Amino acid sequence: MALTLYVDTARWRAHHKHVQEQFPGLVPVCKGNGYGFGHERLAEEATRLGSDVLAVGTTYEAARIKDWFGGDLLVLTPFRRGEEPVPLPDRVIRSVSSIDGVYGLVGARVVIEVMSSMKRHGVSEQDLPQLHAAIENVRLEGFAIHLPLDRTDGSDAVEEVIGWMDRLRAARLPLHTMFVSHLKAEELARLQQQFPQTRFRARIGTRLWLGDHEATEYRGAVLDVTRVAKGDRFGYRQQKAASDGFLVVVAGGTSHGVGLEAPKALHGVMPRAKGVARAGLATVNRNLSPFVWGGKQRWFAEPPHMQVSILFVPSDAPEPKVGDELVAHLRHTTTQFDRIVDR
Repeated sequence: MALTLYVDTARWRAHHKHVQEQFPGLVPVCKGNGYGFGHERLAEEATRLGSDVLAVGTTYEAARIKDWFGGDLLVLTPFRRGEEPVPLPDRVIRSVSSIDGVYGLVGARVVIEVMSSMKRHGVSEQDLPQLHAAIENVRLEGFAIHLPLDRTDGSDAVEEVIGWMDRLRAARLPLHTMFVSHLKAEELARLQQQFPQTRFRARIGTRLWLGDHEATEYRGAVLDVTRVAKGDRFGYRQQKAASDGFLVVVAGGTSHGVGLEAPKALHGVMPRAKGVARAGLATVNRNLSPFVWGGKQRWFAEPPHMQVSILFVPSDAPEPKVGDELVAHLRHTTTQFDRIVDR
């Protein structure tokens, strides 16, 4: 009995090809937990796509994935002096976001990140005059710009990239390759048309691996079902059942990422109101689980355990049976499955 990730493989791969066609020169991203699929699986899928470069989050990820992918590996986390050295092959390309970082990577293959409106990391316009001397002792693979997802000020992503292209060109720095993130296909095409001598390469993870929501589905297997009456005590904390129903033990607990949630950016009155309502219910131990049974998301009977969750299903719903599977609405980037099934 397991928490299973089911993949409609043909549909999933058809989506990959569609994204690849939209973004010529696409660089797949495989970081974190491999977007829920694992590093090894995504390395195999990137090879299937014919990718020559695979982007990873850290040097540690590069070390783990190097035996699964034969092309170049682009580490997205910028190099910092004093970081723990990790043995890596020459086909690993390091991102760098400072002049000092460039000087610290003598002989290495590097991509230089410029500071975007994200204001996360990157070289500034004031740094550009110093880059000429700095890049003499590295193998420059190109520049990169990481753009925000939302533009609440109405600014244009293409114009932001153009601004940096103009600055780099004015500084007489080589512009043979520019790696970009979070651009639409039509925006990438506009840039390629305006700068035909530069190769624009989109680094894409979420849109590539998770863009077709209907291609994947998590399900947790029912391990046990116990009928309870109103007032019966149960669980670690011996709470009382609020009504007649069933305690359903389902595969999927905190070790899988069930019950864990990343903070969300809420926009608008309704999402904020729902957030307040959820917080209020949580204070009285009412937490909605990600598991669906009888067409409804069911409540946790108590906080999820390490490998299972206990749900409360009211008596007016169909009685689950051991071996049934409950669809689970889980976030891929925070979920670890027991098994993956291609179908």
